[in-house]
Amino acid sequence: MSAAAESPSLWRSARRRLTVRNVRLASGLVLLAYVTSHFLNHALGNVSLAAMEAALAWVAWFWGLPGIGTLLYGALTIHAGLALWSIYSRPRHSWTTLEVLQLGIGLSLPFLLAGHVVASRLGYELFGEGRTYSQLLHLFFELSPATGLRQMTSLVLAWIHASIGLYFWLRLKPRFPAIAPALLCVAILVPLLALLGIIQGGREVASLAADEGWRVANGYPTGPLSAEAAARIAVLERWQDTVTYGFLLALAGAVAARGLRHLAQRRRGLVRVTYADGRSLEVPRGTTVLEASRIGRIPHASVCGGRGRCSTCRVRVFGPGSNELPSPSAAERAVLERIEAGPQVRLACQLRPKGDVQVAPLIAPWAGPLEARRIASAFGEERFVVAMFVDMRGSTRFAETHLPYDTVFLINRFLDAVSRAVLVAGGVPNQFLGDGLLALFGLASDAQSAAREALAAAAGVGQEIATLNGLMAQDVGEPIRFGIGIHCGTVILGEIGGRASGRPVFTAIGDAVNVAARLQSATKRLEVEAAISDAVYRTAGYRSDAPLQELQLDGREGTIAVRAVERAADALEQAETVPS
Repeated sequence: MSAAAESPSLWRSARRRLTVRNVRLASGLVLLAYVTSHFLNHALGNVSLAAMEAALAWVAWFWGLPGIGTLLYGALTIHAGLALWSIYSRPRHSWTTLEVLQLGIGLSLPFLLAGHVVASRLGYELFGEGRTYSQLLHLFFELSPATGLRQMTSLVLAWIHASIGLYFWLRLKPRFPAIAPALLCVAILVPLLALLGIIQGGREVASLAADEGWRVANGYPTGPLSAEAAARIAVLERWQDTVTYGFLLALAGAVAARGLRHLAQRRRGLVRVTYADGRSLEVPRGTTVLEASRIGRIPHASVCGGRGRCSTCRVRVFGPGSNELPSPSAAERAVLERIEAGPQVRLACQLRPKGDVQVAPLIAPWAGPLEARRIASAFGEERFVVAMFVDMRGSTRFAETHLPYDTVFLINRFLDAVSRAVLVAGGVPNQFLGDGLLALFGLASDAQSAAREALAAAAGVGQEIATLNGLMAQDVGEPIRFGIGIHCGTVILGEIGGRASGRPVFTAIGDAVNVAARLQSATKRLEVEAAISDAVYRTAGYRSDAPLQELQLDGREGTIAVRAVERAADALEQAETVPS
């Protein structure tokens, strides 16, 4: 492909990524880098005041570079502007408690930090005066402790604001659960070490400031201020007032514009949003479907808080108005393409109907980040999976001779062991059916990986139950026995069950699941621990030495080729990779 042909494609890709969310994220990351560099610099106070001063020279040099400085000030201006834009554009019903906390902290920072920023950064830019750590710490701990307390409070608030934003960004990433503990440690240790460094540096400055020669050498005033110094201070104070009152005026303008926008929406008329369960409400035209749900206190999933990132708020639009919807934005279209959404599926947080609509939310309202990362559509999506049924043998007979508590305890230990093996192999324990379990493989992997994961899980179940039998031999009396059935194929993934039946269940429906259940039952007459369809081994790219049989399953025409594995723990030992 020529460069001329690639250029429009790259331009379109760049335009798709240039969203308010991405700009806010980019500007926030620049500010986070700035704050982090200063926190790490503060933390060097735990070493010595000299270490703080030496590092400050490098930090100030880097952030003072022409290109870097412009980037920093631009990010600060954009980030503050987008906060005001959020106040103007987002209805109150679309805010979560954590988002309100983050915004409130962010809006307080300009008032708390105006004096410090003007004195430190603007003083350097206008007059070439850079304050040293010794001067600042002497001010904070000796001359004006209230200023020092305000400064340290501002540092903690700025870090909390950044941490919340970072959490909103990362919580939908597949690897976030794995790195979350490490990130939490960093989020706690960095500001803690910074505050301890400031306190330790302040103590060192208080000790050194007793020496008049040290004060003179470090630029402390020894007499009345000169006219020139007083003039510079007056200029900086005027700038501080300009920044403070300017931001206050901008904030008041955003609130006033928000009120005018609400009035304008009311004047444009109302639209009726009707839900699949019959509930409906009227909202101003221009309100998103997700905002309508929150206005009407109708539970509606939205893991990302209405930013159009997670797709958990998606709805299917039907009825007379379904063909008159506004076209999806580039950001919404990208999400819908990623989840391979069907026709008339839209993101509730992005859809602003111009007329009356009927909608059906496709994800349970209590969905969390795990559901947000699922590829499958809750409404119903075809997908290749490997289904595994595991059932415990003899639990009814055990219950006849033991207390109910003992029976429940044993079944829970059994299901814990099976679930552990499934999770280690890469599968998902999907449904607990009495003393049995349905596990699914392939929700987020290709067919070959799913088949190999299922076989590894079968072997893991055999090993886990063997260990459990060793631990509970004296309590149970006889070894716990079980049966495993595994089959693969295309199924429908979706949520089953409505409001009247309680919480919907995300599960798989199709021939592969039915066959896996019947293969599990067949292990009884085959007198083996696992019955695995030969299709699973072929999909995995394995050749098995386990006996091959053609079975006729109840309720199914024709026979199916099955590998009868006497010991589940040997499910992989009896297989070898087929040469490509």
